[in-house]
Amino acid sequence: MANRLFQDARKFVNLAKNSSPEEQTVAIEKAKNALSSAYANTSMAEKEQLQELQKELDALH
Repeated sequence: MANRLFQDARKFVNLAKNSSPEEQTVAIEKAKNALSSAYANTSMAEKEQLQELQKELDALH
């Protein structure tokens, strides 16, 4: 079974990357929350992928 929190984190990071400048601040906050929730409930392999998603998010601002 796939980890829903992990999938949500990936989805919200992608939404933040593709959002308009007006929506990006809110989208980034949602992505940060999703990453935080997912990180607390994932395997080591997923944590590594979440760290990459975090880097992508950090590059947005």
